[in-house]
Amino acid sequence: MRRPVRHPRVAGAAAALAALAVLVAPAAPAAAHNSLASATPAADARLATPPSEITVRFLQKLNPDLTTVVLSDAARRVVPTGVPVVAGTRATVTVAEPLPDGTYTVAYRVVSTDGHPVQGSYRFTVADPAATAAAPVSPPPTAAPASGAAGRAGRDGGPGPLTVAAGVALLACALVGGALAAGRVLRRRRAR
Repeated sequence: MRRPVRHPRVAGAAAALAALAVLVAPAAPAAAHNSLASATPAADARLATPPSEITVRFLQKLNPDLTTVVLSDAARRVVPTGVPVVAGTRATVTVAEPLPDGTYTVAYRVVSTDGHPVQGSYRFTVADPAATAAAPVSPPPTAAPASGAAGRAGRDGGPGPLTVAAGVALLACALVGGALAAGRVLRRRRAR
């Protein structure tokens, strides 16, 4: 009995279709694989003193190369932070300078070790009653931090200034994640 002949182009097309399916699949099933378990500071927290670092913890282990955490102020300007340090299910960024009173948004995009992307955001407020009025935090001199940037919708529901750049960055991360997942599937099939 003859075994069917498999062509490399057919396998490549199947991998491309699998990657495309990952990209166009709804976000809800991806969120079932991993989700935000906790954060410090917590969502909607009101802090008397500004935090020196931001930590987000997920239910499953994170891929350090595909983890982005961005802090922005009420005017949607990116606040300088360190590169995310990933340890298992946690990602931590150090805040570069003390935060003046105000509302801040933490936006994150992570890819779990199983290849599924998870993204979201939450807010917290710094309200030190003893603090004097401080100058607003200025954006870093570069267009985007090394760890990436995530856009945030404005209060009126319109797109924020980083929405397009963040969308491109998120799409690129999703493409890489899909290609990695498709490659794993092909390697497993070839091993059989």
